[in-house]
Amino acid sequence: MSTTTEASTRSAPAPTPSPAATAAPADHRGTSRSHPGRPAPRRTTAWQVRFALLCLVWGFSFLFIKLGTEGFAPLQVTLGRVAFGALVLLVFLAVKRERLPRSARTWGHLMVAAFLLNALPFSLFAYAELTIPSTLASICNATSPLWGMLLSIVALSEDRPTRRRVAGLGLGFLGVLTVLGAWQGFSGVDLTGTAMALGASLSYPIGWIYVRRTLARDQHSHLAMSSTQLLLATLQLAVVTALFTPMPTAFPLVPVLAVFGLGALGTGVAFLLQYGLVAEVGPTTAQMVTYFIPVIATAAGVALLNEHLTWNTPVGALIVLAGAALTQSKSRTP
Repeated sequence: MSTTTEASTRSAPAPTPSPAATAAPADHRGTSRSHPGRPAPRRTTAWQVRFALLCLVWGFSFLFIKLGTEGFAPLQVTLGRVAFGALVLLVFLAVKRERLPRSARTWGHLMVAAFLLNALPFSLFAYAELTIPSTLASICNATSPLWGMLLSIVALSEDRPTRRRVAGLGLGFLGVLTVLGAWQGFSGVDLTGTAMALGASLSYPIGWIYVRRTLARDQHSHLAMSSTQLLLATLQLAVVTALFTPMPTAFPLVPVLAVFGLGALGTGVAFLLQYGLVAEVGPTTAQMVTYFIPVIATAAGVALLNEHLTWNTPVGALIVLAGAALTQSKSRTP
């Protein structure tokens, strides 16, 4: 879910949010850049463990959101999320003795990126889960590569769609209609909450296209850029939350732990895991985490939140993921 510091291993021009795959990492929602000439890290067997951990962290993020909103307002959940995530990254930044960017231009562009990749989508998901199950929110999150491919056709002239990718786009949105039960007139589905979740998924590729056009050549490290981005998202949400949400009168344990886990693990630690995976096994393998997130989120929602699951939800989710996979595929050249 995912900055890329969540969602996330997202790849431009067709980003995927996992609460996330880039050609170089960034999180469920950070910025990305490759380093040609730097020797590729040696692949170790430990990467499978970190891959599984990242799937779990991002998969459980939707459950954490649902639990957080049971004790706090959606904006408060989102503020805690980005604040704890920023704190984790700033600690690692200090340990590595790196500095935040000093350029006003970089901070200006990261301010926009923080809004599009963190503050806006995280808030929309939190508001959406007031009225829709965490399972449905995770499936909406998986539509991000579909939006990314659609937008890249318009915004990125170098990204020419293939028949396979166009077919994936159509298949993915057919999956969305299946999940929502379109043949039943969308009965039983809160359309406002679903629209918010789909809007959050749309925000990710818009943000990545912006980042690609403005910050692709920036020379700062991924850690420095993502730390700054989450710090700016925290400032944005602190202002908005103070203006529109009253201070909480109680701090129940479970929602507090959920918000802490959502931020420290699902946003902060997830970025570090993602960064290591992309560096070690490459973006193609790392972005596969996107296809496990709805599975884990669905299992968590049904088992721990007693969310009701009808046949069209898993079937539609599989169709969405198949379509997303096709939009990420590339034709083989002789």
